[in-house]
Amino acid sequence: MSVDYILSVRAASANAFTANVGPSRFLEVPENAIPAPDQALAASAWCKNVLEAAAWTNSQGQPRGDILFIVHGYNSSEQDVMQRHRIMKSGLAALGFKGVVVSFDWPSDDEALAYLADRHRAKQTALKLVSDGIAQLSRRQTPDCATNIHLLCHSTGAYVVREAFDDADDTALKQSSWTVSQILFAAGDVSSSSLSEGNPTATSVYNHCIKLTNYSNRHDAVLDISNAKRLGIAPRVGRVGLPDDAPAKSVNVDCTDYYALLTDGAHPEIAAADQPGGIVGAQSHSWYFGNAVFTRDVFSTVIGIEDGVVPTRAANPDGGFSLIRAQA
Repeated sequence: MSVDYILSVRAASANAFTANVGPSRFLEVPENAIPAPDQALAASAWCKNVLEAAAWTNSQGQPRGDILFIVHGYNSSEQDVMQRHRIMKSGLAALGFKGVVVSFDWPSDDEALAYLADRHRAKQTALKLVSDGIAQLSRRQTPDCATNIHLLCHSTGAYVVREAFDDADDTALKQSSWTVSQILFAAGDVSSSSLSEGNPTATSVYNHCIKLTNYSNRHDAVLDISNAKRLGIAPRVGRVGLPDDAPAKSVNVDCTDYYALLTDGAHPEIAAADQPGGIVGAQSHSWYFGNAVFTRDVFSTVIGIEDGVVPTRAANPDGGFSLIRAQA
């Protein structure tokens, strides 16, 4: 039976997880189950299993490994986390992804009005993504099979990663050897300006990745600056896109026109083909999961296809790209 790999930093009570901060637990969740504390393994055993699941051999017979961490947003229960984890896992597998998907489950509450509390818990637990996840796996890699670690960060997950990398550079981890390949923000709930070249809040993110890809959608109602549940009023990168002075290792993929085509009601055949399972959660904010076009773009990015030839992108005059339905 297949398992799902989860790094959980939730507290536990009566063999169930809560929305409070707890120690890191390294879970192997059975197929169709939800995370529970008794699924935990020792960190060393879990890392060994993840690295083995990540390993594959390319068409030239060369060994390679790929781990895609999913970092969820706020207002996410364990059921929500597992549903999106499995949707992305199955979608990528259908495209030929041979690596492994892992979720970092930080203690978000299943309450729409818990935004500020969630953000505080995100900050409290962010460092564990690096110290107990990325750094542990990087340390255990073998010389004959380098493993690429990637991050797909939805909503507040972008804040988790930004804070995790910054905190790691402020601790002893600054001197350790860890990095990631691709970072992908979808509906990222951090300010666009915070990702400018030289902005100290994102310096660590850029220093510890090969490439950052940001997916934005101007129809994202959750990231609208008039949304009172959100912290601050600065335009969010998941709505307005990367700033003009973002580093060269970053790229923006504007999903605005594609999302309108998907949801305007005038093209039901597109919605049926591209979003067969519907949209769970806030439509304009959560459509990425289960969407065939977005999943193919993620797959292309993770396996290393260059931006200009990714089949789900069209070049924009500003140097960025728009998400499009791939031509047959």
